[in-house]
Amino acid sequence: MSHTGPDPGTASGIDREPTDDELAAIDREMPVILAEVDLLDVRIAMFDRPLHPIDARRVRRAERRLMAARARLASARPQHRAGVLA
Repeated sequence: MSHTGPDPGTASGIDREPTDDELAAIDREMPVILAEVDLLDVRIAMFDRPLHPIDARRVRRAERRLMAARARLASARPQHRAGVLA
C-alpha cells in the first residue's frame, strides 16, 4: 500500500522552523507591525470611554508613525523591474 502523506514521524511544513530569510523579513517588517499594533491600541482605547479632543491627536500620531514605518520599509526594499533586481 502506498503512503502519500507526510511521514507521521517527521515534521510537516507547518511544524518547521522559519528560515533565516523568513526571520530577516520579519525583522525588517517589525517596525510596521509594531506601529499597526500601536494604532489598533489607540483605537481600542477610544471604544471604552467618551471621546476627548486629544484622542484625535493620538490617532493622527499613531497613523503618522505607521505611515513613516511603511515608507522606511518601502524605501529599504530592493526594487524589482521586469524580472531584474534594480
